[in-house]
Amino acid sequence: MIQLITPPSYGEFSSTLVEMYRMRHRVFKVRLAWDVQTSGDMEMDEFDALHPIYLTQVSENGRVQGSVRLLPSLGPTMLRDTFSALLEGHPAPSTPLVWESSRFAVDVATDAPKGDHGITRAAYELFAGMVEFGLSRQLTDIVTVTDVRMERILRRAGWPLRRIGNPSTIGNTLAVAGYLEISRDTLASLRRAGGLSAPALWTPVIFTAA
Repeated sequence: MIQLITPPSYGEFSSTLVEMYRMRHRVFKVRLAWDVQTSGDMEMDEFDALHPIYLTQVSENGRVQGSVRLLPSLGPTMLRDTFSALLEGHPAPSTPLVWESSRFAVDVATDAPKGDHGITRAAYELFAGMVEFGLSRQLTDIVTVTDVRMERILRRAGWPLRRIGNPSTIGNTLAVAGYLEISRDTLASLRRAGGLSAPALWTPVIFTAA
């Protein structure tokens, strides 16, 4: 199940958000050893203070297994304000048609259900939820900064990254920036590959006319 958490619902989902920050700490600080800001056993940064929208993937027993953070490109973004070197001189997107995703993380057991190409069902649900969110906002793309390992996973899942520039080493990560297409065809492909028979978002999304 994917939960769509907006700023007005932060209070309702306060315990989920705490578990999300802890999950991010396990993934980014402990497992990947990224140079990220932490508070105790939680990972959070200045972009979490900008009232983003979060998608959280929650197991049947209520455990937060994955999440992604979404911010409009019209405001501050990680690509523009932290990783601008990855733009290689190209302008950072600044349009209501593009949002930025960041802090994509999945933390599931090794025997967790998988879809095509060995990618976890939880990851496919988050991918589909991102596209469903994008369609609900009439977005054309989601822009993101990721590492080349995640870029390969996105390609295998059928949601290839359109690179803005070449990969560059940042800390202990080979990072790359690019665009992910938002379209009904993309959503249909991700649902098939992930074996998803229903919309991913727990909160209903009203789609605009094609």
